[in-house]
Amino acid sequence: MLMLWIKTLHILFVISWFAGLFYLPRIYVNLAQATDAASTATLLGMARRLYRFMTPLAVLALAFGLWLFMGYGLGQGQGWMHAKLLGVALLVIYHLACGRMLKNFEQGRNSRSHQYYRWFNEIPVLLLLIIIAMVVVRPI
Repeated sequence: MLMLWIKTLHILFVISWFAGLFYLPRIYVNLAQATDAASTATLLGMARRLYRFMTPLAVLALAFGLWLFMGYGLGQGQGWMHAKLLGVALLVIYHLACGRMLKNFEQGRNSRSHQYYRWFNEIPVLLLLIIIAMVVVRPI
């Protein structure tokens, strides 16, 4: 029964983390297009708060996932789990890249266009698709 609660919490925090991963780059699209100081300040405030909110969600998603992996041996030694873990590692890198981009915006050092951020925003969608396919379909 405990494992089902751990899975429930893992899924909850993964969904919540992804909400942030999907929305933060959309703020960056708007920041890259912002032309006035007031809009920039508002968008930076939104981005800061969202990043601060989604980081603990990421930590909790990872912690409950690790609990499932270590405590219950779910998927250990199976190819699909290795692929899923690679996807998760890439998501962590993506999350940290979002934080670096936020710092660049805060320091006025953004050099990328809004089109770049539109494409950058698609990365977590692709990673989510791969991770879900690994868990549900288990092709390898």
